[in-house]
This record gives sequence, structure tokens and C-alpha cells, in this order.
Amino acid sequence: MRIALNGFGRIGRTVLRQVLRHHPDIELALINDIADPATCAYLFQYDSVFGPYPGRVRAEAGMLRIDDRSIPFTGRRALGDLDLSGVDVLMDCTGTIQTRAHAAQGLKAGARSVLISGPCDEAERTIVLGANEDTLGDARIVSNASCTTNALAPLLRAVQDRFGILSGHMTTVHCYTGSQPMVDAPRGPFARSRAGAVSMVPTTTSATHLIDLVLPDIAGRVTGAAVRVPVISVSAIDVTLRLSSPPAGPAEDALRALAEASEVIGWTDDPCVSTDLRGRPESLVIALPETLPRGDQLRIFGWYDNEYGFSARMIDMARRMSARG
Repeated sequence: MRIALNGFGRIGRTVLRQVLRHHPDIELALINDIADPATCAYLFQYDSVFGPYPGRVRAEAGMLRIDDRSIPFTGRRALGDLDLSGVDVLMDCTGTIQTRAHAAQGLKAGARSVLISGPCDEAERTIVLGANEDTLGDARIVSNASCTTNALAPLLRAVQDRFGILSGHMTTVHCYTGSQPMVDAPRGPFARSRAGAVSMVPTTTSATHLIDLVLPDIAGRVTGAAVRVPVISVSAIDVTLRLSSPPAGPAEDALRALAEASEVIGWTDDPCVSTDLRGRPESLVIALPETLPRGDQLRIFGWYDNEYGFSARMIDMARRMSARG
């Protein structure tokens, strides 16, 4: 499989780390980013979340050199200016694609498919592995939804299929991101304009809308909100569901069984804190000690590395899209 990365920020760099570590069969045909190549090389070499890359990284003329591997590196602002001939999947990790016409520039440049690393209402499909991958079909412009949707949707799919969901509410306890300022500064919503590293910030989450899109059979049944918190990585979902058929036995056993039957959900019996989950590739890791059943209600708490797990799903989705031929 040949992929190209448009955008070499948090997700683009994390995708590349995983490709180099776990996917030797994937060929990276191109990296495109408008930032200075030397800065991009430095930020890949030294990462505040995942630590230094265990090798040599440097920028050369038109190349990003990682150990003995040379990857073409360009700085084009428009997708249509890229040469994507022979690329199976263009992963757009810029966070800027909001229209189908914009994404289609990648197809016109030669890519067979475009995978968007975030919500895009105009994508042909929004797909979350473990929730609705059976609807992918022949779509060539696909959104991978959001990190929180990837954590929540597979859980809701599994619970709905096994127990039935009557209603529920989810709060994501989310680490701060680049969309928040380091010091108080205008960012649109008042609370999101406050310094992200010193306060817990109540806000909204795109997962509320995306869950209805990805799981139309439970649309309108699960609401959601977010609290941004002063940690640099790893987030959590705290969801309480009212079930039509609650588990007959211990809820922890039922959730463990759901996780073991899933390709993207994990579980832990340990009393973990957020930093313990850094670098986990699952979309969600259910914290079984936090399970709380009460009659027809079930509280589920789960961790997700919002960068590493989401990037792992980007690679999985690219493989699925490429395999269609």
C-alpha cells in the first residue's frame, strides 16, 4: 500500500511513527506540509508526548531522511499541486478539509482515495471502525470522524447490539489541544478562549453530532459534552446508559466480554491513571474498576489515547480503503 500525508502535525507525525514501527509493508510516497522542513524534522525527532524518535532524522533537499529511509517532502498549499500518482490513500491530516470539492483535489492529483483525519460533513462517508465500517462501500472521500467518536461509537454499537440503549449521556474528559490558547486569547467561545493548561474548560464535543451520523439506529438517544483538562495526552469518556435489557450477571464480566469480542476496544482491571494509557493503540480501553451498574442504568468509564489510538485507526482505515482495489 502506498500512502501520502498532507499535513505533518500531531496526527501526521504519529501516523508516521506507527508506520515506521509496525507497518514495514506500507510505502510512504510523500509528505506535504507548509512548515519549514527542518522544523518538521526536529518535531518528529523530539516529541513532548511520545519521547524522542530512536533514530536519526534530518531534512535534506526535497526529502525527509529518517535513518536510511528517504521520504519526498514538499510544501504545497493546494492539494491540486501535489503529484499523487500511484498513491492508494491520501491521508489529509491538516484539519482544514470541510468540503467535498476540497478533498476531491486529492483525487484529481492522482490519489485513488482520500481519508480525512477529522469530521467533514461533506465526506461521502463518515466511518468508525467497530461501529459502521460495513457502510464504506465504494466511497473515495471518507472522514475518519473524531478521536472521541472513535472511542464512543464502537462501545455504543456493542452495547446496543447486546443490551439495547434507551438513552444516555457521555462526557469526554479531554486533554487540551492546539485549538486552545496557552494564555487567555480570543478563540470564539468564551470558555475556549481561556488558557488551556491551567483550567478545566467545559465545552462541546463533535461526537454528539457524529454519533447520530455513524449510528443512526440510536440517533437522538445519547447526548454528550466535554471538559478540556490540563493534561497533554490521553483522554477519557464517562458514559451512563439506560439499557432495555441490563446484564444478567456482573456488569464487569459483560463489558470484558464485549471488549474481547471487539478489534478496537480493550479493557483493564488495574486502577490506572491517564498517563498509564499513553501509546495504547485501541480506540477505547474500558476501566472495569469504574463500572457502576444501578438497575437499568450502567456507568462505563474508558480511556483513549486521542492521538495514538486515532492514528492507529487512520492506518487501519487506509488499509481497508486500499484493499477494495
